[in-house]
Amino acid sequence: MKRRHVKRRYDATGRQQAAAATRASILAAARELFLANGYAATKISDVARVAEVALDTIYATIGTKQVLFHLLVETAISGSDRAVPAEQRDYVKAIHAEPDARKKLEIYARALRPIHERLAPLLRVLKEAAPLDPELALVWKTIAERRAANMRRFAVELAATGQLRVEVDVHEAADVIWATNAPELYLLLTHDRGWSTDRFEKWLTRSWIRLLLRDD
Repeated sequence: MKRRHVKRRYDATGRQQAAAATRASILAAARELFLANGYAATKISDVARVAEVALDTIYATIGTKQVLFHLLVETAISGSDRAVPAEQRDYVKAIHAEPDARKKLEIYARALRPIHERLAPLLRVLKEAAPLDPELALVWKTIAERRAANMRRFAVELAATGQLRVEVDVHEAADVIWATNAPELYLLLTHDRGWSTDRFEKWLTRSWIRLLLRDD
């Protein structure tokens, strides 16, 4: 009697975990080098050396230097190893679910604190490198335009609560939020002026409430 051969179910968990670990090593090495040396001075071969992976692994896993830097920016925004659309982020869902404008602003300021800690230093590197690299200039423009559009949507949501000051329209509210949560301002206050991130978060919340919302 012939024995039946049962096909073993392929378990890709180990391979997926190894790929995730490699990706994480590449991103960590790239962030370290870009922040320490700037964009122009950092080579993909340097990233491969620090990450302890083959050069071809970076190109196969992520892509070119520009793509790698863009991914660093996106993961800094999302707080994960992948780019995450705004509507899928937990703090955005919490803002949508909250009916009170003051609490919406508090949620957003709290969420921005860790985002800026990750993102602002990278954007300083990006801003310095963008004039010399058309692809990076496009990355900078795309991020800036996306942030402005998101602030517009947030301002519309705040206006829908009926709690904005009478003299503040949606356009002004969007511009105020956009300007005050800029990574450049975060760096000025925390890096140049020595503010703690906790102080920045509390100041940002108070400023938004005072500038945008009715007193009652």
